[in-house]
Amino acid sequence: MTSNRRRFLGSAGAAALAAPLSRLTAAPNLTLTKLEIFRIPVNRRGAWLLTRIHTSAGVSGIGDASHGHDPRTVGLLRQFFEIVRGRGVDSVEFLRSQAGPVAMREGVTGGIALSGIEQCLWDIAGKAYGVPVHSLLGGRLRDTIRNYANINRSTDPRTPAGFAAMAERAIASGFDAVKLAPFDEMPRNPDDDTAEQYTRRGIECATAVRKAIGEKNDLLIDAHEHFTLARGLELARRMEPLHLFWLEEVTPDVADLARINQEAKMQTAGGEKRYGVKDFYPYIRASAVDIVMPDVKACGGVLQLKEIAALAEAAGIPVSPHGPASPVGNMVAAQVCVTMPNFLILEHSYGEVPWRAEIIDPPEEIGHGGQMRISSVPGFGIQINEKLANRLGGLVS
Repeated sequence: MTSNRRRFLGSAGAAALAAPLSRLTAAPNLTLTKLEIFRIPVNRRGAWLLTRIHTSAGVSGIGDASHGHDPRTVGLLRQFFEIVRGRGVDSVEFLRSQAGPVAMREGVTGGIALSGIEQCLWDIAGKAYGVPVHSLLGGRLRDTIRNYANINRSTDPRTPAGFAAMAERAIASGFDAVKLAPFDEMPRNPDDDTAEQYTRRGIECATAVRKAIGEKNDLLIDAHEHFTLARGLELARRMEPLHLFWLEEVTPDVADLARINQEAKMQTAGGEKRYGVKDFYPYIRASAVDIVMPDVKACGGVLQLKEIAALAEAAGIPVSPHGPASPVGNMVAAQVCVTMPNFLILEHSYGEVPWRAEIIDPPEEIGHGGQMRISSVPGFGIQINEKLANRLGGLVS
């Protein structure tokens, strides 16, 4: 029974991707020839690493490899590109089979590097076949994607008043959901008195944001794994008056997360650092969270995001991709999100830099309610604004 089910799932997945490709016979005979990496400084939280792969047919594709350890990410990007150099665009699974073991050993940075190459292949494929990437993944189920504003990277000062002010800006910009991580300053493994001090201050920040945005807008809180089981259970209880949309990444241990998820009155979410279906399977099986958050930059790329979403769908769990990075990463994830039956909401890193929207062409647009319309232009529907990228940072030598 199990083996039959596995054979069915494998053949069904292959058929879903092969069906649209079988009708698209006009793609040029191309090979992957060159990798470029743009490094664009953003703020104290780091830079964006954007990838671009060129082909022998003059078609190029882009991706996002941000928020790893940049020097190591660059080295791995170059190493992984050599695996597919000279091959055709249909090398996604080959890349994963060859680079996946290295990515697993390297941790988050390895997953980010593999994903940064993999995304480019999908963009190239869409352009070569003349269709948007979502058409290669089974087609869109919706025309727009709801985004929430992550204000954590842009808020300064990181005080109740500072968070409240940035949250008000996000709501005024059209978002109806806001996320912050108000416990980031808490040291790892604090004693009880120190933990309580930072917990109390974080709750004060969250409370200030709730007052600023009102009850009709959604409030999301990320704990960034700063809590033990006991402290996490207490945090969930103390957060109840804030009527959270979700409480995210309370603790690193899967069993402890499952316990918190079982007892918390609000939804819980997490999974941003996990790579591939194999890493998400025990996480989902344990009921660690109510909502899974694979990051297209870290989970292995477009195909792995699609497959993780299917795994979550089978378990009755919604998917909200993590992704506080560049508009490139946001649009890549969105191309997958429009195909997900169990999509919930997507992350948008709000307010970091005034030129965010212009780093891509056409510029990023977020409408009322945080809604982003998904392009039907071939590939991801965007290009890197090379003039701006070079002015801000430029190619990594």
